[in-house]
Parts: sequence; C-alpha cells; structure tokens
Amino acid sequence: MAEAHFYHLTRDPLERVLPVLLVRGRERGWRICIRWADEAAMHAMDARLWAEPEDGFLPHGLDGTPEAPRQPVLLTLTEGPAANGAQMLMAVAGARLSPVDAAAAERLCLVFDGTDPARTEEARAQWRMLTAAGLPARYWSQESGRWQEKARSG
Repeated sequence: MAEAHFYHLTRDPLERVLPVLLVRGRERGWRICIRWADEAAMHAMDARLWAEPEDGFLPHGLDGTPEAPRQPVLLTLTEGPAANGAQMLMAVAGARLSPVDAAAAERLCLVFDGTDPARTEEARAQWRMLTAAGLPARYWSQESGRWQEKARSG
C-alpha cells in the first residue's frame, strides 16, 4: 500500500530541497515523477536540475517527449499515471495528489511552502482526504533545520 509523506518547508525553498529529496528517492532505486501546477516553475526546475547536484548528475526529462517513459525522474503538469512508471510521485508548487495516485505509486509526496498560508491549508486538506481514503501518512517539518517527523496517521 502506498504511503503519503508531507514535507513542510519552513527554512529552505523548494529549489534547494527538491534535489535532495530526488537523490534520496533515486538511491532507493525508485523512478520518480514530479507533478507541477505551474509550467514556468517546472521549466525553471528543469534547468536547475541540469546543474545540480554539483558533484553528480540527476538524469531527468519532461513529460510529453518520446524519452519520457525511460526517464528516472520525470517532470509533468498532468495528473494520472506517470509515463515513466514512477514508484514515487511528488506534488509540488500547488499540484495535488489524490487517492487514485496511490494505485500506481509506492510513495506519494507533497512538498509545500509553509510560509504561504494558502499552500499550508491545501496541504491540510490533502492530508485529510488521503488519510480518510485509508492511506498511511507522515508529516515532516524542517523547523529545526533538520527534517523531523511531527505526525503520523495509519
């Protein structure tokens, strides 16, 4: 059964945190799909991932290309099954998750900006929806500078 992880950004911006989370997911051997709600933000991260991490390379690509099914990390604007068969589905920058996503992925991740009250409220609503659907969930916050688990359901 899929598990949902919520990452509450309070210290570092998404641009700094996302590459670290991607490296961790790839270390597990997972294919990853990152769902975006903002096309400009997605393309900005695409450019950033070509340059980071400095000591390595994070292979990735954009959905809708012929290479999409082969990408270990895929950036997309669409909902539904990931073209790359991702085991880890991440929603960032206002994108949403749903219980339907749990059928295709082992881990669902919502990374949200805790300094934005609207994003925080959206994350709470998604927590309620996913846990009501029976998904176990974990909530992580970086308040102290390190990720700390603050809540767990299921």
